[in-house]
Amino acid sequence: MAIRVKEWYGTPDSGSTSGKGAATTTETPATSKPSSAAPAATPAPATTSKTTAATTPKTKEIAQAPGGGADKVWLNTESNVYHCPGTRYYGTTKAGAYMTEAEAKSKGARPDHNKPCQ
Repeated sequence: MAIRVKEWYGTPDSGSTSGKGAATTTETPATSKPSSAAPAATPAPATTSKTTAATTPKTKEIAQAPGGGADKVWLNTESNVYHCPGTRYYGTTKAGAYMTEAEAKSKGARPDHNKPCQ
């Protein structure tokens, strides 16, 4: 017994087997797939969730520099701005160093958004 696969192109002709819209059949040997087997399941298309896209950060995450701690701030040496622990740029700018808030102020640095650490 052979498995038949039909494909239709365009609009089907009524009873015609030639020209556009004709049905084509392809027969395969019965040894390739048993007739009692269920057709193979097609994988579901990948879907993206709106919530996943909304919560994914648009900027590339940069690993935090080793060191630091609760009593240290991150001084961005390029901009002379210091960042408090737990803030976005703490330990992640290209150039910087960990130090106490008093040390950063003595070097003339200002706090990020003019908000000193608490």
